Amino acid sequence: MLISRASALALGRLAGLASLASLAGLAIAAAAAAVAGDRAAPDLLPPAASVPGCLVNGAGYLRARIRGAVRLDIDWHGVELQCEGSARPDGSGIRLSFAGPLPRSRARMRMIFGIAGASEGRPGRALPTNLTVIFEGERRLYSTRGDDKCTVDSLLQEPLGPAGGAARSYRVVARGFCFEPVSDLIRNDRLFISRFDFAGRIAFPQETFRSPP
Repeated sequence: MLISRASALALGRLAGLASLASLAGLAIAAAAAAVAGDRAAPDLLPPAASVPGCLVNGAGYLRARIRGAVRLDIDWHGVELQCEGSARPDGSGIRLSFAGPLPRSRARMRMIFGIAGASEGRPGRALPTNLTVIFEGERRLYSTRGDDKCTVDSLLQEPLGPAGGAARSYRVVARGFCFEPVSDLIRNDRLFISRFDFAGRIAFPQETFRSPP
């Protein structure tokens, strides 16, 4: 089976990460590499917060309309949803990961949004977004492999908890859509994601915090 040079490089990155993580960790590592595109990032997203679900009091959610290789209307919230987030390693934006159960299945899916141009604590509009979709345990990974196929057209960040401590955390609320398909890294399968909106959590180490001017 022939694959493109870009796909071969992406698979090589994933193989290198496989020795660093368990199956669940590999999914996050693979997504981190795909989110970064050609700027492959070796580090992983931080572990999920130690609260039930995505945010305290069930304030986290992810909704998405997915067509193409699969037909899904995702509506994750409460304790079924896991989320985490961090800055991109090269400082070009932020990334957030959401995982939850597939309808009528025990399988899980993960969606990772790499949002270019987003800054800590600040709102944003029309932000180019790299999207990766992983069907965990099925060896199916879809990615835009770039920031030019999806956009976050509205993003807000709300501080979580008091100032100080080892990290700065925010509730991130965003909505957007993809205007081109998200493609499988090996097969010719494609996903069409016409809309998504979410509320998740992102944490920045205290030493990287920059006060808004």
